[in-house]
Amino acid sequence: MNARRMVVVFASLGIACLPAMAHHSFAAEYDGNKPVTVDGVVTRVEWQNPHIWFYVDSTDEGGKVTHWAFSGGAPGQLMRRGIMKDVIQPGMTVHVEGYRAKDGSNNANGAKVTFPDGRSVFTASAEDKVPDQDKNGKK
Repeated sequence: MNARRMVVVFASLGIACLPAMAHHSFAAEYDGNKPVTVDGVVTRVEWQNPHIWFYVDSTDEGGKVTHWAFSGGAPGQLMRRGIMKDVIQPGMTVHVEGYRAKDGSNNANGAKVTFPDGRSVFTASAEDKVPDQDKNGKK
């Protein structure tokens, strides 16, 4: 096999593996001993595999804005629970509970999202840790 074909084959294999490398487990990314709660405004939502992401700007009493990125479950998994793409939209005010990334950044899993009217949705993957719930889903 000539060098040019080898480059094409290896590049194709690398590109094919990208979606698998992007997937992560809760334990690999997040610290179950570091719960976070964030109140803020949704700035962006990415509804795509392997996980949804939504971004929230939280403003403290002094006016300082902190940008948060929350990972959720797979879109298909959420839709099977009745959580559709339009449930979280930019401009919405939300209260998010989850667990901080192990690297200490402002990334977290967004396990539970509560809206001002009191409705809440479980946005995490089925295997993710959920704040204040036991393994049977009871508080």
